[in-house]
Amino acid sequence: MTVSDLPTDRRVAGARVARLLGAWQQGGPAYTALADALRAAILSGTLPISTRLPGERELADALGVSRTTATAAYGLLRDEGYLVSRRGSGTVTTLPSGPGARRPMPVLGGVDDDSLTDLSIAAPSAPSALHGAYLAALDALPRHLAGSGYAPLGLPVLREAVARWYTERGTPTSPDQILVTTGAQQAIHLLVAAHAGPGDRVVVEQPTYPHAVDVVRAAGARPVPVPSGADGLDVDLLESTVRQVAPRLVYLIPDHRNPTGTSLDPDQRAAVRAVARRHRTTVVGDEVLTELTIDGDAPASFPGDGSASHVVVAIGSASKSFWGGLRVGWVRAHPDLVSRLASVRAHVDIGTPPLEQLVVAELLACAADVLAARRAVLRERRDLLVGLLREHLPTWDVPVPAGGLSLWVDLGAPVSSALAASALRHGVRLVPGPAFGVDGGLEDHVRVPFAEAPDVLRRGVEGLAAAWGDLGSVTWEPVAPIRAVV
Repeated sequence: MTVSDLPTDRRVAGARVARLLGAWQQGGPAYTALADALRAAILSGTLPISTRLPGERELADALGVSRTTATAAYGLLRDEGYLVSRRGSGTVTTLPSGPGARRPMPVLGGVDDDSLTDLSIAAPSAPSALHGAYLAALDALPRHLAGSGYAPLGLPVLREAVARWYTERGTPTSPDQILVTTGAQQAIHLLVAAHAGPGDRVVVEQPTYPHAVDVVRAAGARPVPVPSGADGLDVDLLESTVRQVAPRLVYLIPDHRNPTGTSLDPDQRAAVRAVARRHRTTVVGDEVLTELTIDGDAPASFPGDGSASHVVVAIGSASKSFWGGLRVGWVRAHPDLVSRLASVRAHVDIGTPPLEQLVVAELLACAADVLAARRAVLRERRDLLVGLLREHLPTWDVPVPAGGLSLWVDLGAPVSSALAASALRHGVRLVPGPAFGVDGGLEDHVRVPFAEAPDVLRRGVEGLAAAWGDLGSVTWEPVAPIRAVV
């Protein structure tokens, strides 16, 4: 394969590579240490696939090493399959290919098997208030039976409730800015379909929600990743990427993002909105996890004061706050875009079931109490899982997120897919890191949800500890990613 065969979505400067690598020097030859650091950055997703690296002289100057060192490091990584170069075209990051380099793995999640402890799904069970909400919705249903039952924009009562929810969070919103969808997944699909087509770029964070990447690819568009690590999104790199690739859409998870649990701070939110305005690029903020703040203050509303509604769009859902069985989501956008999305939707369906819309309206009316109880349970389970992992797997780095539904665990080695395969043999279904990336990488991390009951978490950690023990000192190569469900 040559560079001309690879889609290159950005060029990264030598100074930025130096910042990404940090203190990369170690004992032994400098070129092997540099190659090790670059390889780790590629596998972790810090240097995304299809990124054009600086030339050898530029990299050497940025790192303060000889050009010979940079040349030898690049040569080693080319031999291993992590870089592809062509004279006059530069050097581009990739992953090894060939027999055994990317072994196919089974799709996990969504398969009934009572013998397995399922840690592939990050979603809570239904709250106790759900039954009462259904009863109240049934009482209200007769008032909606006189019409056809079709409401392409959503029932007025729910559009008003969602608009009120945004307004109370500091983003003045009217019902005509709300489109009710059949889950957040449909909201993502509609937004991508309305903005991007074959060959277009859509910028996404990495790691991110896997099915958002699936939607982009299904539209024939190309997802372009921007790394989002322990410190959250690099807004400067986001703007640089937007400037270089001219995407039709940007998809972000601003609050307790799946899978890392990190959030944009107020300054970053303002900076992202400014990027959207400057480049006239639609930025979508997926707020499905917004209400699941466990520690500290709740995040500010992603759309801000609403003044950038022509380029800043928010989506939400009842699936994480309340229950996944409620296939009800929404889009908050400029009224013109709401009408456009409704037209696009007509090719898929012509409305979300009225009863479920009424249930969500009832739950939003008592959301403060329902969510307070939800957060208390999640806090207990998060703390339990963190304690179990630190006790049984002390070499893992287990950050404690301030919200969300999962831990993003650093394994300390690129063995995530191998761990998932081993865990399955020990009765635990797990989604490895590469599933949350665009083109592989992220092999040194794994997502471990904490929404399950305590006994499930205990069994899961016991199985993970046994699986980890089985890996031993074997060197594992990256494999094709396993797709996550939620």
